Amino acid sequence: MDNADIGDLADTALAGARSAFTYFHQPSAIIQLLVIAACYLLAWLLYRLTHQPIEEQARRIKGAPGILRIIVAFRRRLQLFYFVLLLWMVTVVDRVVAVRPSRLVWIVLALAAAYFAIAVISRIVRNRLLARIITIVASVMAALSILDLTMPVATALDAAAITIGSSRISALLVLKAIAVIVVTLWIAMTVGRFLDRRVQRSEELTPTLRVLIGKVLKFTLIVVGLAVALASIGVDLTAFTVLSGALGVGLGFGLQKVVSNFISGIIILLDRSIKPGDTISLDDTFGWIRELHARYVSVGTRDGKEYLIPNEDFITGRVINWSFTNELVRIDVRFHASYDCDPHEVIRIAKEATIGVNRVVTNKGAVCWLTGFGDYALEYVVRFWISDPPAGLANVKGQVLLAIWDAFKANGITVPYPRREITIRSAPSTTVSSGAGISDVGPEAPDDAAAERDDGGSATRAQGDPSLQRGTAPAPDRR
Repeated sequence: MDNADIGDLADTALAGARSAFTYFHQPSAIIQLLVIAACYLLAWLLYRLTHQPIEEQARRIKGAPGILRIIVAFRRRLQLFYFVLLLWMVTVVDRVVAVRPSRLVWIVLALAAAYFAIAVISRIVRNRLLARIITIVASVMAALSILDLTMPVATALDAAAITIGSSRISALLVLKAIAVIVVTLWIAMTVGRFLDRRVQRSEELTPTLRVLIGKVLKFTLIVVGLAVALASIGVDLTAFTVLSGALGVGLGFGLQKVVSNFISGIIILLDRSIKPGDTISLDDTFGWIRELHARYVSVGTRDGKEYLIPNEDFITGRVINWSFTNELVRIDVRFHASYDCDPHEVIRIAKEATIGVNRVVTNKGAVCWLTGFGDYALEYVVRFWISDPPAGLANVKGQVLLAIWDAFKANGITVPYPRREITIRSAPSTTVSSGAGISDVGPEAPDDAAAERDDGGSATRAQGDPSLQRGTAPAPDRR
């Protein structure tokens, strides 16, 4: 933008300000401003009187979240609705009784009505930030159109430009590019989500193939939409050749983990090693696959936690898929029984008790084996099958152990517990008569020495400390 363009813009703005100043000094304009202010005050009074009953009625609506969102948005802008309604009534009366309609009232009515409609309709978008952006942009576009300022503003934005080589980039071109890219990407993502839902409902496709097709459709639509948006605003796509090469090098070196997880996710979808609903064990994590994403796999556990595990861990690590080929899983439960009980009877009772648990597959049966002779009891293991590993393993093990316990109680089978025998050996006590010195103790000396060794030197300390000696007296003088 050169000095001449700046001067033209300044002259245009100055002329507009003079025209507005002249217009608002007219008596008719002042009357219209007073009418608009009166309508606003009356709308505020009506809002204070009616917003509470309308809110109570809205709270009674159940099962229609979309309609409820629009009603809530309408209630929050109820004062604006009354203001628009009152201004509309003023314009109707003005057109009937006046020869020349009030232009200022009509402009305020159009601006208020456009903002009200845009604010209410934008509530359909659940993202609050996106809804606010849509409201602001649409309101500005509507205001420029109503005030007949679209062409002057477009000319001013086009004049604000910079030249880079042979390309001229203006503020108008940047705004158009942003608007076209946002709208195109929104359409692409909306269509992608719609097609993804249709693919997920298809019963002919496997779960992994559904996820793969859905992700490929979304990615393809976004890339195509971005290319169409750039081409529509006059951007030469061949200029991105060098940029795409540099971006590939940057991804290879700087985003190795991201690219690795992305490629690993594609491999997982292609080889179908895991799929949504599978029960897996990875290191210390046991749960079931909830969703497969481009970077990570969502694994839910029975304690309410959700682990987001990178796709690379499923390719390079050892994963236990409990339901890879089928849902049948064998579980081992170990227990003990007394040596006094017949092992054949113990095995029979344990198998019958295990089959009686609800989640145990009866047609596969249950087996029980004697596995060892323990220190205090015979060791057994019972093996059975379940068909619903996502329901948990610890709970069914507990049910089987409880059923075996009840069956043992009913049939007199005892489950022993470890026993330990502790023998306490104390040193013999020594009696020293009054008037005898320590050196007069004859046959007891070896026992005292043993006590000294057993007590870790306590006897020595007792003899060396006069305060710890009982019933002793100084040795007589034998000179």
